[in-house]
Amino acid sequence: MIDNQSLSSFMKDFFGYDTFKGEQLEIIKHVISGGNAFVLMPTGGGKSLCYQLPALVMEGTAIVISPLIALMKNQVDAIRGFVAGNEGIAHFLNSSLNKAQIAAVREDLLMGKTKLLYVAPESLTKEENIALLKELKVSFYAVDEAHCISEWGHDFRPEYRRIRTLVDEIHPAPIIALTATATLKVQSDILKTLGIPDAKIFKSSFNRPNLYYEVRDKVEPEKDIIKFIKQNPGKSGIIYCLSRKKVEEMAQLLAINGIPALPYHAGLDAKVRTENQDAFLMEEVKVIVATIAFGMGIDKPDVRFVIHYDIPKSIEGYYQETGRAGRDGLEGRCITYYSYKDIRKLEKFMQGKPVSEQEIGRQLLLETVAYAESNECRRKLLLNYFGEDYTQDNCHNCDNCVHPRPKFDGRKEMSLVIKLILSLPENFKIEHLACILAGNANALIKSYNHDKLVLFGAGKEHSEKFWCTVIHQGMILHLLSKNIESYGLISVTDKGLEFLKEPWTIMLSEDRVFSEGTGDDEEDEETAAANAAMRSSGGGGDPVLLSMLKDLRKDMARKLKLQPWVIFTDPSLEDMSLSYPLTIDELKNCQGVGEGKANKFGREFMDLIRKYVEENEISRPDDFVVKSMATKSEGKIYIIQCIDRRMDLEDIAAARDMEFDELLKQIEDIVEFGTKLNLDYYIKANIDQDQIDDIYDYFAQEAESDSVKDAIDALGPDYEEFEVRLVRLKFLSEVAN
Repeated sequence: MIDNQSLSSFMKDFFGYDTFKGEQLEIIKHVISGGNAFVLMPTGGGKSLCYQLPALVMEGTAIVISPLIALMKNQVDAIRGFVAGNEGIAHFLNSSLNKAQIAAVREDLLMGKTKLLYVAPESLTKEENIALLKELKVSFYAVDEAHCISEWGHDFRPEYRRIRTLVDEIHPAPIIALTATATLKVQSDILKTLGIPDAKIFKSSFNRPNLYYEVRDKVEPEKDIIKFIKQNPGKSGIIYCLSRKKVEEMAQLLAINGIPALPYHAGLDAKVRTENQDAFLMEEVKVIVATIAFGMGIDKPDVRFVIHYDIPKSIEGYYQETGRAGRDGLEGRCITYYSYKDIRKLEKFMQGKPVSEQEIGRQLLLETVAYAESNECRRKLLLNYFGEDYTQDNCHNCDNCVHPRPKFDGRKEMSLVIKLILSLPENFKIEHLACILAGNANALIKSYNHDKLVLFGAGKEHSEKFWCTVIHQGMILHLLSKNIESYGLISVTDKGLEFLKEPWTIMLSEDRVFSEGTGDDEEDEETAAANAAMRSSGGGGDPVLLSMLKDLRKDMARKLKLQPWVIFTDPSLEDMSLSYPLTIDELKNCQGVGEGKANKFGREFMDLIRKYVEENEISRPDDFVVKSMATKSEGKIYIIQCIDRRMDLEDIAAARDMEFDELLKQIEDIVEFGTKLNLDYYIKANIDQDQIDDIYDYFAQEAESDSVKDAIDALGPDYEEFEVRLVRLKFLSEVAN
């Protein structure tokens, strides 16, 4: 057995560290002595050293089972960096290697050069790899990211559950399982599946005192994220999104706004993924936008922030991902955006899965909702989830402790919810129940005659969002239940019935009301109408500036001999009076402006706004406007190219497999965004010249807006709608854009 002094000397020689952290020394000695081990250590605690150092000093080759190709490469590069002049000391064996590279790995293994071999669980199952490993002397097996074993873990991989069988087939040897996150249930599952019930368990505290935890309402998250990063220049960070599409969109949006960022997800080519990861590790870019796979074991100690654009599917996942911040013990900010709409999306993904999987997923989601909506210390909640007590009342490093919210006893409100559910002959969704209590007689409520209920409007002093939050809390407390298979209908549990008989104290927050969602989904008609009304009302803008902008528009219209609306519509001017745009990028973000109009007419308006802002010492809204991505999708670019080639619109519609009217709407979007299209070839072939002149003159001389309906009413029944729309497009392209 190697003594402590020798191990310290090896560590200094190989890794350059003077002292061991926490229980590292005890774990390393246990592994070298041939014992099985289960190591639960937070991200940044030094898990990898617990198997790397034993592998280097023991006879034979240690097999490290690791879930990600990127992780293997990172670890192998690190080991080779520590042990100069011996490239063969560490290798990985996975699908990224070609035949020549596999042959080189095989040669080093058989010659006894390789002390650490990293393999993916899928690679371990291949017959040729099993045959190769049988020829080696295996010192021990290290199962990294061992939570992947458990169906209760946040990254379940079926191949992980075959590891014990494969170990017995290749060459039985001690096993060390390592993870940064595992509940008691997951821990038990890992030990059972790996067949190491005798394993010595090493647990470090889950507390990361340097991490600041915060949950934000998901309203304009993109703008908020860009603002946060710009307020923290030069700091490295990871932004996690659940979908590959959102990863790509977010990376593009950050780049457009002057923040170098790269995407990382499984849909990218392996070479691109590796290049992007290396660019982040080498400080060539400060921000990586990724799906949850990124970051496992990545050795970057100075990640200063981890942002979750989407709420994670489990607390385990959340803890693991936030743990990638501040691994050097310095500042780490963990910001999560939350709306209940995201939870509903995750629930939809569960539909159709086996009942047992749904039940597990539902439990994990409920725990995530409980964390997001709680007013308690977030550190206390996290540690408690992993079975660790946190005895302090205030951690002074989470949003709930730094900015505590007033609380109230919600017995009365919860009782009202339960009474309403029990009074209905069938079950309904959260939003429907909230509308009844808030007294919102929308079309759906009226269709069920629920506006006639005794309890309709019984909680009208509160908003629908408030009641949604109360119902969410009811589910967290197991007073209410939601059936995912039955489209999320809410029912009362036995515990809820007990509560109604003898209510006990339930502390709810007065103002933590999370939104039901953001702009990821299209607005429903009612919301769109409300938003449009709000935008066109002029409310919230600067009335003096608005009057000056209208005067300027009138003068320009007179000089250019145009109708004022052709230059900018009233809603556009109202947006300007609200946001004080000073650049083309800011101006084209105003409603109904677009790049074409901004470039053609915008200079005088921006000059007026700049002068007004300076003279009146106006502080613009955070002096911060997010540049939006161009809205020309691939389909719209195709349409523009076809029109440039003078293709008939019917042929373009057929090629895109769309109705003619649908194509016309797409063309209208393109022109209204500011692109100039020449449709003369098609218009002249399909509309009489006299009609073209009449419609054009109407828009040039009489029209008070670009409304097609108003034009048809004014021109009379001799003009077809499609004719008016086409000539309107000609007019806008030639005059407005």
